[in-house]
Amino acid sequence: MRSRGDLRRVMKDPAGWLASALGVGLIPWAPGTFGSAFALLLWWPMLGQSWFLQLGLLVVTVILSGWSAGRAERLSAVHDPGWIVIDEVVGQWLTLLLLAALLRLLEVPAPAWQQLLFGFACFRLFDVLKPWPISWADRHIGGGWGTTWDDLLAALYAAPLALLLVAGWNALGTARGG
Repeated sequence: MRSRGDLRRVMKDPAGWLASALGVGLIPWAPGTFGSAFALLLWWPMLGQSWFLQLGLLVVTVILSGWSAGRAERLSAVHDPGWIVIDEVVGQWLTLLLLAALLRLLEVPAPAWQQLLFGFACFRLFDVLKPWPISWADRHIGGGWGTTWDDLLAALYAAPLALLLVAGWNALGTARGG
């Protein structure tokens, strides 16, 4: 298990609360998965909102992620501890934003539950497996921006795969007459 650092010190700072996604990252097992699930709950009200509003929220949160993760890492004296999950939030949100854009562009119908389920599963897959260049970014880009950047790269892999899964699900339903 990776070191969690001096959490008491970190959680006295607003950056600790932001980096841990309001404490979700402090769940002792699978904090990244819980961080991604928390991201879905936060994104739910954004479904159906304008693309520019969603993009604006994402950009602000990416900036907050880089700052808070970096500050929390310095306070804890640990690089990318598991309890920092704001990066999972931004990666999950980018996955959902890109997936929705691809679905619109290609005119693939998909209810919200499909977007959330397949977006979640695909993001977690690539966040855990970290194929190149995600693995490279994870090892070579330091600080809070490095912590954030590998999750943004995972989203670039996750959204197209989620699109294929949605399209495949729809094709199966059509083939079965449903």
